Amino acid sequence: MNNQSRSTSRSGGRAARRAARAAALPEHLRPVRPGLEGGTYKPLSQQDMERIHSAALDALETIGLADAPPSGIDYLVNAGCTLGDDGRIRFPRALVEDTIARANRSVTLYSRDGKTDLELSGGRVHYGTAGAAVSMVDAQGRNYRDSTVQDLHDAARICEQLDNIHFVQRPMVCRDITDNREMDLNTIYACCSGTYKHIGTSFTDPSYVAPAMEMLHMIAGGEDKWRERPFVSNSNCFVVPPMKFATESCQVMEECIKAGMPVLLLSAGMAGATAPSTVAGAIVQATAECLAGLVYVNAVSPGAPAVFGTWPFGLDLRTGAMSVGSGEQALLTAGCAQMHKFYDLPGGAAAGASDSKLPDMQAGWEQMCSNVMAGLSGLNMVYEAAGMHASLLGFCFESLILGDDLIGQALRCVRGIEVTDDTLALDQIVSVCLGGPGHYLGTDATLSRMQADYVYPALGDRTSPKEWAELGKPDLVEKATARKEEILGAPSPARFDPALDAGLRSRFNIHLPA
Repeated sequence: MNNQSRSTSRSGGRAARRAARAAALPEHLRPVRPGLEGGTYKPLSQQDMERIHSAALDALETIGLADAPPSGIDYLVNAGCTLGDDGRIRFPRALVEDTIARANRSVTLYSRDGKTDLELSGGRVHYGTAGAAVSMVDAQGRNYRDSTVQDLHDAARICEQLDNIHFVQRPMVCRDITDNREMDLNTIYACCSGTYKHIGTSFTDPSYVAPAMEMLHMIAGGEDKWRERPFVSNSNCFVVPPMKFATESCQVMEECIKAGMPVLLLSAGMAGATAPSTVAGAIVQATAECLAGLVYVNAVSPGAPAVFGTWPFGLDLRTGAMSVGSGEQALLTAGCAQMHKFYDLPGGAAAGASDSKLPDMQAGWEQMCSNVMAGLSGLNMVYEAAGMHASLLGFCFESLILGDDLIGQALRCVRGIEVTDDTLALDQIVSVCLGGPGHYLGTDATLSRMQADYVYPALGDRTSPKEWAELGKPDLVEKATARKEEILGAPSPARFDPALDAGLRSRFNIHLPA
């Protein structure tokens, strides 16, 4: 066989393998999937977790939280809390521990079509978007501009097509809608018409929950269907660290609980500013605040679905700037995930965001570091896992798409190493070494495992320098831009049917063009 024939043969085989990898795999053969079990990484010892728990209970019993709304005071006092002369609600240790014992051990976050439901329990890991970025990153022009409702809709449409983005919490705000009520309602419309995956959103005023629920009942096909499978949850910053309730957000939370909407109890202190500067101290405060939220939720409705959202963030103490891409941030998140497991409660925290302004090498190392550590620690919900830049100020479509590749590799780390008689491969070693070809390339065993065991990047480049040059030296961001345009060039599979869309538009002021 001449060199040209050998080259053609190798190229044809490689092309066939690439085509096979590009085809959708059956669910049971996918090397990574939502809900893989993490928890092998444990930066805290058992004694460490017990000390954090004890310190959190001390803080709740002796310091308590200020600024609860009147309704919240009633709920909490009736549950067994005390209201001090200083206006602070204090939480007896026994009440907190009893609430932990009674709280849900598993929460299901539903999708609209039932195909991508998320079970939050144990160390099951899920990655998704989140945040409230005010700007969009133009990766090609290296510029920032205000984010819009169209951007939010497009983000949801892109997430719908990315296998490793498991949920879509609103990643940016609609700065082109100045009325807060209309912004909240259009946020729901833009996300739900873009993806079937579970959606998280916020409300700026408790009075906006009722019209939002009217919209969601229309989308679900009735209140009964909504309550059976609530496919939107409330991301609720119910505290203003340190140790104060956010009065209006608590009222929003009460309304959402009554409406059957799951709640993310989000405590987002800044270590060194609104939380202690030490990693352990920031975890103590976040844990205490979320335990207070857990008591609050169960006082409103025992057993209501709630996610324990300890989200402490790091600061660069030289400048006071946020440092979400730091190693300290990764440790904060991993430590919080361990506390969720200590309580056996469904939980979430932030990872995967970057301080870098663009999808560059800094963004890559920052996003991978915290995403891997969050997954290995068994965090149920990894929020802000893709697309987020500039310390949560900017969101980038190209980075979101590249993040899908990155999270695929992180999930492979979470899956870990399976040790069985089959994977030990002693029979393969025998057949290859004793009378065999002397290598494992092309063997039946290798070919049968290449799809089930290995994650292949959709856009990451593994070609040789020669092949890369022959392909025109493709740039990673340019490839992500092309993928973005491909996704946005087709209709969203999650778009509403014309009759429902017309009904929504006649009832609400929808800003997206029909």
